[in-house]
Amino acid sequence: MEIDVGDIRPVSVAFTADELVVTLADGRRIATPLAWCPRLLNASGAARAHFELMPMGIHWPELDEDLGVAGMLKGRPAS
Repeated sequence: MEIDVGDIRPVSVAFTADELVVTLADGRRIATPLAWCPRLLNASGAARAHFELMPMGIHWPELDEDLGVAGMLKGRPAS
């Protein structure tokens, strides 16, 4: 049996002092600690602001960082 996980396409990205907050197409928001994403934690605001929304995640080309929504939903730190 397949589980319907909703529409997990990311539609927006925001940063707080210590979290990455991703809003999904179905309205859910995922907050991930920046400590779990060292490249984002140590990046400048300008580098963080330059991202590409992908169907299943977010890509920061200047930082060579890719985060998948499925991993964020499972609570997995970036590798």
